[in-house]
Amino acid sequence: MNDSVEASKQFKVGDHIGWQQPGANNTEVYTQWATSKRFHVGDSLSFEYQNDSVLVVEKWDYYHCNINKPISSFDDGNTVINLDRPGLFYFISGVPDHCKKSQKLMIQVMGLHQRAESSPGIPSTPDVGLAPGPHPSSSGIVITVTLTSVFLAIILTVVTMHLTSVVVVHIDLPGFMFYSQKPG
Repeated sequence: MNDSVEASKQFKVGDHIGWQQPGANNTEVYTQWATSKRFHVGDSLSFEYQNDSVLVVEKWDYYHCNINKPISSFDDGNTVINLDRPGLFYFISGVPDHCKKSQKLMIQVMGLHQRAESSPGIPSTPDVGLAPGPHPSSSGIVITVTLTSVFLAIILTVVTMHLTSVVVVHIDLPGFMFYSQKPG
């Protein structure tokens, strides 16, 4: 299967409402908007606004609505931000108190868009940066069988030693405790 880079996308922040202070009953609008999208390196965000601004900030400034130390600041009414790296990006309004009233946006940017050319009818899986899970026939089952085998071998050894004159045996494995003392 050959992978190729898919065309970049431009996302209008907030869709039809754009970038503005959310209403009192709609404070999660930018969080909901961001979670409904998949952002990749090469995409861009378009902020459309009036009498406002967009600040690109660090994580601490995002959570504390600090407008004093932005990475970059825009107030042209139509700002396009290129997403040039994977990771988290943080944006807040530069108007005092707008951020505290939920005019802020945090997005997670994934790697480049990938498109499978050999299977156009099947959508490619998103690049979420997670490691694959274990194969069903590996790890847990093998470990269980191995621990069970070891435990049985120890029990057989203890019984054999018990019959041949060893006086005291003490086995202490995680989850198992076995004591044996030869009678009399």
